[in-house]
Amino acid sequence: MKCPYCGHMGDKVVDSRESKEGDVIRRRRECLECGRRFTSYERVDDIPYMVIKKDGRRERFERQKLIAGMLRACEKRPVTVSALEAIADRIESILQDRPEKEIGTGEIGVFVMQDLKRLDKVAYVRFASVYRDFRDIGEFMVELKDLISAKE
Repeated sequence: MKCPYCGHMGDKVVDSRESKEGDVIRRRRECLECGRRFTSYERVDDIPYMVIKKDGRRERFERQKLIAGMLRACEKRPVTVSALEAIADRIESILQDRPEKEIGTGEIGVFVMQDLKRLDKVAYVRFASVYRDFRDIGEFMVELKDLISAKE
């Protein structure tokens, strides 16, 4: 931390306090060169992850939207909410590990479909039918045949 009075880079923390909300830490510092005190504030820098929609629009990544889409696909299926949350956790982790802060909906869909395919085949087909936007019944049948032949 650079002293605002003399520009020296060395200081010591005299006092630290967290805000009531817990999102900011206030630190009283003392310059090791001139001895003057000053205050610094630390807060977490929330970097939004953006999702690039099919039409090119960009939106903030929202975990709840992801879970809501998977819940619709898993309706009346023996899939627990905790299993869907684990999928959402994995996708969030992938996002955080990427150097770029944007991801296309198609890429997210691929991750979800991979996990749903292992979890529940019916939920996978439901999700894929919406996400892949099959143009006709033939494309849909090809996907079903691939799924059936993989099972055998």
